[in-house]
Amino acid sequence: MSKTATLDAAAAKPSFWRRWRFHLSALLLILPIIYVPKYFDNLALSRGLMGLGQRPAGELDVGPWKLKFAEWKVEPPQSDPAGMVKTFTMAQCEGCKDQIRAVYVRVGKPRSLRAAGSIFFGSPHRAFATVPIPPRTAPDAELWVTAEGWDGSVHQAAWPLAMASPATVEWLKKQGASR
Repeated sequence: MSKTATLDAAAAKPSFWRRWRFHLSALLLILPIIYVPKYFDNLALSRGLMGLGQRPAGELDVGPWKLKFAEWKVEPPQSDPAGMVKTFTMAQCEGCKDQIRAVYVRVGKPRSLRAAGSIFFGSPHRAFATVPIPPRTAPDAELWVTAEGWDGSVHQAAWPLAMASPATVEWLKKQGASR
């Protein structure tokens, strides 16, 4: 057997591998480019450049205070160890930032202040609350917002779930939820 025949047989295999290695490296360059727009959208949302959230849900008068709400992400409720949950954001009006002690939100009317629901946490400019969505929630249910003032006053307001999160209402209809 000559040395030339041995070298030609060995050179055929690396050629095949080099070709696939080239395609894999091209794929590794292309895939991040596909996900870059979503990354920058999430970055802008987290920094507050897109407002309170992906979808502004409107303002709500809770007693003497005006609170602005938004849906953090326009998507159905997400699974969590606590069940299905939905995240909302809230901003307080300029004049009421020093008057409000806490703001709570829950599905259905609370029985007392101890059962007021999920508390909004964060700054008065943008606070977050993750609201559990009970399995048997009706699509026409209401979110109840409870605001507690530093003077001890408690105010409540109902907020239709259809206005707060149309994506959640559609998800509830697909689930076939009823009371």
